[in-house]
Amino acid sequence: MPRIPPRRITFIGIGAIGLPMAEQLLAAGFEVTGVDPHPAQRARAASRGVPVEEAPVSAAEADVVVCMVATPEQLRTAALGAEGVLQHMREGSALVVMSTVGPRAVREVADAAPPTVRVLDVPVTGGVARAVTGELSLFASGDPATVEDVRPVLDALGTLIDCGPEIGQGQSYKAVNQLLCSVHIVAAAEALAFAEELGLDPRKVLPAVAGGAGGSWMLSDRGPRMLQGPDAEVTSTIGIFVKDSTLVQDIADEIGFDAAMVTAAQAKYRAAQEAGWERQDDSQVIRTYRRRPSPRPGAPGEHGGADDPQRRSSPRTR
Repeated sequence: MPRIPPRRITFIGIGAIGLPMAEQLLAAGFEVTGVDPHPAQRARAASRGVPVEEAPVSAAEADVVVCMVATPEQLRTAALGAEGVLQHMREGSALVVMSTVGPRAVREVADAAPPTVRVLDVPVTGGVARAVTGELSLFASGDPATVEDVRPVLDALGTLIDCGPEIGQGQSYKAVNQLLCSVHIVAAAEALAFAEELGLDPRKVLPAVAGGAGGSWMLSDRGPRMLQGPDAEVTSTIGIFVKDSTLVQDIADEIGFDAAMVTAAQAKYRAAQEAGWERQDDSQVIRTYRRRPSPRPGAPGEHGGADDPQRRSSPRTR
């Protein structure tokens, strides 16, 4: 099969993280066409100089198709549906799945791909902040020769981590990563809410503990937004971590692994979702811990926090 000249890229999914990734590729000199069914996302991308289309018509001429959708179902639709890209991609092109969808979904796509189209499993981590700077971590698995063919594309997005030749291994690495992310966000929320319950000012507690042995990247990154309240900038939603923690739980169940920590974290994300906060920043899972009728003197208040009528109490009540 001929080597790919990675010049033309169709990028499916130009949402919060997909758009800055597409912009990085455009800045690196590739011809990029962004694809998204939502008019608002297309308008935003177009306003920032990314050519857009509603359906992946450009995939027929693309050297590489990147799929950055949110769920396994969306991946199946994008790749295998009635208008799925696998039916239209040219000989020698590559489909690079960068979504977090779990090993099963990406293997289904790889198994269904025609022999003329190569598939790579390359989920990413680093969030919007590192997508903007081109410093994502890319968990790459699949045929090593194909990885090398598309390496210029991957290198423009961040650092490649070799996860092995088997499709699905990248997703397994990402599942480990998302278990940690899911748990660390909830742990940070619990710690700061605990500080509030102790009558402490969490704005002082946060810098005091973030740099110590109990600190974490998630505490330092999400902690300030937790204290901003519901108006915090949305970089990753509660809904995303409902999806990711559930995906990790499902994978653990499949192999008979007792993932107790992610089960507990999943319950908090679901509580936030049930409270109507699904589209808020994932840092706002802290609101599930707040149960006082009003903030204590000296503690920062939050509209929509402790006195929010939609508030959900902690599972343990007094």
